Amino acid sequence: MASILIVEDDEPIRKMLQLRLQLRGHEVEQAANGKEGVEKALQGSYDLVLMDMHMPVMDGHEAALQLKKQGYNKPVIAVTASAMSEDAEAAIKAGCNDHICKPIGPDFEEKIETFLAAGAGLE
Repeated sequence: MASILIVEDDEPIRKMLQLRLQLRGHEVEQAANGKEGVEKALQGSYDLVLMDMHMPVMDGHEAALQLKKQGYNKPVIAVTASAMSEDAEAAIKAGCNDHICKPIGPDFEEKIETFLAAGAGLE
């Protein structure tokens, strides 16, 4: 399956996302803030990055900008608690390819499969 990096400061959310993705057969790694997420994304070989937008140390907006500046071409999906369209637009402007709103719904796995399929064309 796919290799996915979860960048999320809330440990219970990270673990829940990891479990759901692992149950689908994906390999999952975690980062607790944007700085760590950027470092792992650039050093690793991930098919998809799930990026929380509001974190300490470096938020998801800055992390997505840093990845884009450094030529990262795999899909980065914003995960945000705000359903406001302005926040989704800000995440896209920062370099994210799309977004998922929290709370994470029952269609999460299907959304991930769609992002993975679409991301294969980004390489």
